[in-house]
Amino acid sequence: MKNRFFVLVLLAFLTLFGMGTAEAARLKDVVDIEGVRDNPLTGFGLVVGLSGTGDSSAVFTNQSLRVMLERLGISMEEAARMANVASVMVTTTMPPFARQGSKLDVTLSSVGDAKSLQGGTLIMTPLKGADGRVYAVAQGGVILGGSFASGANQSVQKNHPTVARISGGAIIEREIPFMLNRENSLQLSLRNPDFTTASRVVGIINEMLGGAHAGALDSGTVVVTIPPPYQGKLVSLISRLENLQVDPDQPARVVVNERTGTIVMGENVRVSTVALAHGNLSIKVTENQSVSQPAPLSQGQTAVVDNTNVQQQESDARVIQMNQGVSLGDLVRNLNKIGVTPRDLITILQSIKAAGALQAELEVL
Repeated sequence: MKNRFFVLVLLAFLTLFGMGTAEAARLKDVVDIEGVRDNPLTGFGLVVGLSGTGDSSAVFTNQSLRVMLERLGISMEEAARMANVASVMVTTTMPPFARQGSKLDVTLSSVGDAKSLQGGTLIMTPLKGADGRVYAVAQGGVILGGSFASGANQSVQKNHPTVARISGGAIIEREIPFMLNRENSLQLSLRNPDFTTASRVVGIINEMLGGAHAGALDSGTVVVTIPPPYQGKLVSLISRLENLQVDPDQPARVVVNERTGTIVMGENVRVSTVALAHGNLSIKVTENQSVSQPAPLSQGQTAVVDNTNVQQQESDARVIQMNQGVSLGDLVRNLNKIGVTPRDLITILQSIKAAGALQAELEVL
């Protein structure tokens, strides 16, 4: 039953692959524009108002609480460790062209031994970029999809209660300067570098602009010179470019996950001439003990004798001959003839690759 399900799944892939040329993708789904990027922000803060589920032995929580109270005008030599406070790392992503006053969603992750962040409130936390500057400030009540409750001898936990979010919890205080309309050229970075795809991108852009305005620097970079009609109007140009249709190419690749038995094979996978044999060997070893009773008047002794029984069974193996340039469909159909399972197929693919007959990249996760 499992083999039949596996075969049906592969046949579904074959049906999709056999429908002809792959459907074109939008250029915006294939490339990224240099300078138009997200920027990660990070900060360290305190969550207060917890119901006894905060940090109990984290020294940095105690130190941070003392510093925070001193800034509020409360001076004390040593702050007591409070179970209602937890230290968290606050992270968010600042999108391109984000303006001052815009709000961002933030994620809180406990860094101490807090049991849960449920019901807590994040105290004002500055969020810094990679350059050490503060770009946003976060504060607000936390929301999480988990819960934690404990008694004297038992505790109950649902999902992950030490990671929470605050929707719109950060306000942008500083903008990242980038004047798009002042650029004289656009640099497009392919998400999956490939010479064929880069050449196709150059072709469709030059066709749309009616001239040799685009060129490929390498397999992952395409540079577009801004035509005079679009000078100072890059938003309009990018809007037209990102909706162009391009057929991305990709190298032949087989990806296998040995932990789950998952196998994904690309459309262009080919196998050279090779003979494949597959069979299952089953060995069964059993141990029995019997009593050896001596004959009457033989003056022998009764003894316990160990009996070992070894059985070996091997199913019929078929030898499959695959000719030069076998496609994905032929490979699957031939492997189906010998009734392989997904995990058997992983081993077979590794053996074919080791023999130099698999004309594809084999990636094992």
